[in-house]
Amino acid sequence: MRTSIATVSLSGSLTEKLTAASRAGFDGVEIFENDLLASPLSPREIRARCADLGLTVDLYQPVRDIEAVPEDEFGRNLRRARHKFELMGELGADTVLVCSSVSPSAVDDDALAARQLSELASLAADFGIRVAYEALAWGRHVSTYDHAWRIVEAAGHPALGTCLDSFHILSRGSDPKGIEDIPGEKIFFLQLADAPLLAMDVLQWSRHYRCFPGQGGFDVAGLVRHVLRTGYDGPLSLEVFNDVFRQAEAGPTAVDARRSLLALQEAVGLGELPAPVVPTGVAFAELVTPDAEPVSALLGALGLARTARHRSKPVDLWELGEARILVNTGPAARRDGTGLAAIGLESPDPRAAARRAEALLAPVLPRRRAPEDVPLDAVAAPDGTELFFCATGRAPELPDWRADFVTVPHEPAPSPARIDHLALVQPWHQYDEAALFHRAVLGLHAQDSVDVADPYGLLRSRAVTDADGRVRIALGVGAAPADDTLHAQHIALAVDDVVAAARAFRAAGGALLPVPGNYHDDLAARYEFPDGELETYRELGILYDRDAGGAFRHCYTRTVGRVFFELVERDPGYRGYGAQNAPVRLAAQHAGRPAR
Repeated sequence: MRTSIATVSLSGSLTEKLTAASRAGFDGVEIFENDLLASPLSPREIRARCADLGLTVDLYQPVRDIEAVPEDEFGRNLRRARHKFELMGELGADTVLVCSSVSPSAVDDDALAARQLSELASLAADFGIRVAYEALAWGRHVSTYDHAWRIVEAAGHPALGTCLDSFHILSRGSDPKGIEDIPGEKIFFLQLADAPLLAMDVLQWSRHYRCFPGQGGFDVAGLVRHVLRTGYDGPLSLEVFNDVFRQAEAGPTAVDARRSLLALQEAVGLGELPAPVVPTGVAFAELVTPDAEPVSALLGALGLARTARHRSKPVDLWELGEARILVNTGPAARRDGTGLAAIGLESPDPRAAARRAEALLAPVLPRRRAPEDVPLDAVAAPDGTELFFCATGRAPELPDWRADFVTVPHEPAPSPARIDHLALVQPWHQYDEAALFHRAVLGLHAQDSVDVADPYGLLRSRAVTDADGRVRIALGVGAAPADDTLHAQHIALAVDDVVAAARAFRAAGGALLPVPGNYHDDLAARYEFPDGELETYRELGILYDRDAGGAFRHCYTRTVGRVFFELVERDPGYRGYGAQNAPVRLAAQHAGRPAR
């Protein structure tokens, strides 16, 4: 189906919005009246600009407070509407959105509303225009889609139909199944938006917290299925009011929006995206650093051994069992210190995973490689993290990335480990986009978002994971300054015995993050421990959590650059990340920051 986006969903000037929508692959746009009024371009020039960009103008919106008003006021409304219809002729738009009235002068009279809307539609038809009547969730007398449809049906004018908006329907808890009773040809337009499930005034909810389908808590796909069963064949259009999107760059937001529609179309049986290829593990995590010495010291204390060197690049491979860390000191090294730049994901079919990522608008990354280097498909996540699709240990069937590395002398590693999870810090305006990306592109499941208190604000985190917990990525965003070590990325290593691992790390010269004694005093009140166990946790700074599936023991290293490590011992049934301990960790990291 054709896709469209309302200009109100993007930031910038109207020209910038149109350009972003076109580059993201949308077929058309809804022109929001305020965008037109603020544009230096005339309606004819806007029409030409859209044509140059390959965009149709699918809707002009909104016309407000038209119906169910005294006759003298309705006469003024028709004069106002005539001006809009003349403008739409120059703009090249053939459908206008009319919202249910919120005017104090509107009366609760469906027959009057139907008659006046019929007169409006007759005037619109003279200009070759259709009127799409939409029930605002906060409409004065008409606030539900079925009520709006009854009025349209009673009016009986061929140029009058209804506009369905997923936010207005789902925010009120209306049952969308009744949509199937509306003839598809009388659904003139379909607007889509998701939203987090909030308990607040619906107008404020609508104006500030809408998001793209798949980023909130509404069953937008279910609603669209009901609409499609009517025979509706118009565009799927996004109308999203969101404070974050209004401040973010229009280009990436438009790509995020288009990706959400591609994923939605897949969910309802439209379109032919390559099938999801869910990663089955973490092949490696890559650190870039201008100074390998502190990173090497940290990895060595953790028990990892430097096992190999890339044959043509300044990249070392460090290993401890299945935990593999690449240390890159080449041109990609960050100027602001050590950072987590790339993740290798084990994939059943790397090429198919890359094809799906590309189909969902993930930027395919060019690679600088020598002719003999193993070809690896890679794409960029919204935050810029590089994601490589790997097939470790499956040569000669599939290329093994480790073939690019030459073994160097090293001591056998001690007890094995693996990467339990990774934590990535998201730009403040890409938190929802990141969750949708990892869900749609990688096929991971997005868990509920959690808010964690820290001494200077709130940290939001949302984990994405596969069904078996072999891939776990925590996506976080906070309110503190961007250069604060509070927002450092981290790599969690799963070990069989966190106490032994912590002691070995400390004996090797590593510095563990100190935890306040008050925390362990509180643990004693909440849980019963065998003699000596709590004292050991206190000594080593080990934190503890428990749920119905088991226990979780974990501790942290000091931060190097913008990265720190976590040692975790996870009972098989435990599915969390120790979130209730995060405020203690964050406060300890604040306390341990170097003075500025």
